[in-house]
Amino acid sequence: MKDFFGELNVLFSIPKNIILLVSRVVIAYGFSLPALLKINDLDGTVSWFASVSIPFPAFFAYLVSGLESIGIILLILGLFTRFISIMLSFVMIGAIFFVHLPNGFLASNGGFEIPLYYLIFLMLFATYGAGKYSLDRLLFEKVKYE
Repeated sequence: MKDFFGELNVLFSIPKNIILLVSRVVIAYGFSLPALLKINDLDGTVSWFASVSIPFPAFFAYLVSGLESIGIILLILGLFTRFISIMLSFVMIGAIFFVHLPNGFLASNGGFEIPLYYLIFLMLFATYGAGKYSLDRLLFEKVKYE
C-alpha cells in the first residue's frame, strides 16, 4: 500500500511541476511590458513615482526597474526563484498601496486586483519553489524531487 501512495505521489507531481513552470513563465511575461516601459523611460518613471508619493522616487525607480527586469529572466529560468519572488512581492505590495489601492479592487478601474493576483503567485513560488523544471532544482537540489 505504501508503494501505491508513493507512485501516486510521483504521478500527481507531474502536473504540479508543469503548472509551476507555466505559471512562472506567465508571471514573467506579465512583468515584461511594465519593466520595459520603466527601463525605456527612467526619467519618466522617476517623475511618475514622485507623482504617486513614493519616497525616494529615483532610488525606487531604479530598484524596481532592475528587480522587474532581472526577475523576468530568473523566473523564466527558475533560478533563485524563492529569493526573486520575495523581492517582486515587495514590488507588488508597493504597487498595490501606492498606485492601485485608491482605485478600488477591480482591474477595470485600475484597482489592485491584478497586482494582488501577481502577489499570490509570487508567494506560491516563494513557498514551493520553482518546481522540477528549473535551474534551481538542477543546481541546488540534492534530494529526489517530488
